[in-house]
Amino acid sequence: MLGDPRTVILDEPVNGLDTEGIRWIRSLLRGLAAEGRTVFVSSHLMSEMALTAQHLIVIGRGRLIADTGMEEFIAGAAPSLVRVRSTDPAALAALLRSRDVTVSGADDGALAVAGVSTDQVGRIAGAAGITLLELTAQQASLEEAFMDMTRDAVEFRAPT
Repeated sequence: MLGDPRTVILDEPVNGLDTEGIRWIRSLLRGLAAEGRTVFVSSHLMSEMALTAQHLIVIGRGRLIADTGMEEFIAGAAPSLVRVRSTDPAALAALLRSRDVTVSGADDGALAVAGVSTDQVGRIAGAAGITLLELTAQQASLEEAFMDMTRDAVEFRAPT
């Protein structure tokens, strides 16, 4: 940090650190960014990047794959879903299905609904008198989004 640089580039800055060290680095990086500095962090630790980064640049096989905000990156890789369990899943599914909404069943009797928010599902179920047992918004993790986005840019792949 000598010379008070406007741009800081770090490669795997939390690798090998204990929890306190990781929190300190995370705080330092956020503080530098808050001062208006550009902070580039290269890391393979997706869970740490999800907690630290606001903007992502993803490179695969020497090519730019993404240059976007964290939320946009995750949303672009996998649409958000609403997981819902109810006292009458068949009736709720029929009420929710439309041109813009897809509904599929899960093994445990829950419904996976794409194209609506939890608020919308709750209102529709309430208006029909259907009791909800679970209503959860589900979003892909950064790791899932990264794996999806880079699937064609890797030589070796972990089993799914």
